[in-house]
Amino acid sequence: MGGEEVTDAIRKIADRVTAGRGYELVDLEVKREPRGHRVRLFVDKEGGIGLDDLQSVSEEMSAILDVEDPVDSSYTLEVSSPGLDRPLRNEADYKRFLGRLARISSYEPVEGRRHWTGRLVSVEDGVVNLDLEHENGAPARIPLSKIAHGRLEVEFPRAEGRGRASGHRING
Repeated sequence: MGGEEVTDAIRKIADRVTAGRGYELVDLEVKREPRGHRVRLFVDKEGGIGLDDLQSVSEEMSAILDVEDPVDSSYTLEVSSPGLDRPLRNEADYKRFLGRLARISSYEPVEGRRHWTGRLVSVEDGVVNLDLEHENGAPARIPLSKIAHGRLEVEFPRAEGRGRASGHRING
């Protein structure tokens, strides 16, 4: 099988395994390396995914991959959560994380910009509305069709009485 066929076969298996548990397959990476393939699954569920959940997905995926054998060489399987700064891939993701801080980049300029960081306000008619908290003016309106990358930003609450910042953010 070619690279794309291998990825498609693994994605079908991963979709079956995660959907059967009520989990979401956030992303899948299959990379050929000198000593075989590296297969990475990023899995989540409503309320957050735990280590036991990830282990059970890993065990079932490994068993099925060994039987169905879509990879023509040895492979390393990694199953993890998408992280606190998880990617936003589709309209459902943007709606799910309304109120959260996000960083968005577009394929081409929208309203004269290609990069924004702000709070997800709404998603209406295929447009993400982003409150640019530290900038004066109307929220940014970014069509989903023009979004190249979207990702949640990690926020840490401000310690009371320690500075004037309303929160801390890690850019990664």
